[in-house]
Amino acid sequence: MTDRMRLTSGIAPRVILATYALGAVGGVIFTVFGLPLGMLLGSLFAVAAAASRGLRIFGAPPAVPQSWRYALMPVIGVAIGGSFPTDFLEQAARWWFTLAALVIFVPVAHGLAYWLYRHFGRLDARTAFFSAMPGGFLEALEMGDKAGADVAMLLMLQFLRLILCIVLVPVAFALVAGKGAGSSAGLEWPGAEVPLLAADLVVLAGAGVLGWWGAHKLRFPAAVLSGPLLLSALAHVTGLTSATPPGWLILITQWIVGTALGSRFAGFQSHRMWLALKLSALNVALVLAIAALCALALSGPVGEPVPAIILAFAPGGITEMSLVALSLQMSAVYVTMHHLLRIVLAVVAARLGMGLLPQEDT
Repeated sequence: MTDRMRLTSGIAPRVILATYALGAVGGVIFTVFGLPLGMLLGSLFAVAAAASRGLRIFGAPPAVPQSWRYALMPVIGVAIGGSFPTDFLEQAARWWFTLAALVIFVPVAHGLAYWLYRHFGRLDARTAFFSAMPGGFLEALEMGDKAGADVAMLLMLQFLRLILCIVLVPVAFALVAGKGAGSSAGLEWPGAEVPLLAADLVVLAGAGVLGWWGAHKLRFPAAVLSGPLLLSALAHVTGLTSATPPGWLILITQWIVGTALGSRFAGFQSHRMWLALKLSALNVALVLAIAALCALALSGPVGEPVPAIILAFAPGGITEMSLVALSLQMSAVYVTMHHLLRIVLAVVAARLGMGLLPQEDT
């Protein structure tokens, strides 16, 4: 394969196509069997299994450009913006209970995970500290690298935190509710019943592109999601449109995101991955248990169902947790707003706490 036949990502086009095809097969199988978030989890599992087992595609491991998934993430933000309730301000006035609880929840979750990684994983202080951040995946990698952490273990622990939440939360909800989430549930996305006209396409596309660009310039957290969400909400509240992205486009977004996440498992050392998996599973189980207790205590005052509050506190990816909320017809706006705050709090707490790390591990 010559350089001219490679994309700017350095990955051969036929490897990219084959990896996406593998993800599509997994997504279709999961969807046919009615599993929750079939296209997302199916593509993730298929590609992750192939990548972690050392499968070679045209002489290379499964791989896709990671940046490509960001081109579709605004779709989720636009869809969430379309689900803003008419009584949003009235509902948001009750959210301060759980928003305030997050201020306590985030550093507690961070501290417990740090103790867990140090006590059971025997990790050095810097690797344990930045791996324990319950949000801010990219920020954790950047700060940990600069501080001298074991970046490979940091990447595995942070990545597995996201993956386990993405897998466990919708599966648990599906088992408890007795029905699937996402495409397998037979549910329609908010606004899916509204015909999508040319004018609606222009408004929704504008919200996605301009929202992402503006939020990036203003340095909003999770700009690729938060910017499109805010502009889409404004467009719907002001009556510019009442339509939302079609369901098939959200399914494609799940497929692209799941395939990209799955390909990240290529190259991980198996013995270290098992250690990271055990540590991450303990961490996620502990944090979700605390989230469930918070949800049981605060569901009444907030006026949101227990599953929605668990989703709002779950240390998973903001895009994926928002997808779960959308698919279960919960308040995706409520869940997303809490995840935005969770990311900000996680980064702020990490910056404040890193000066307290023991010096003997440097």
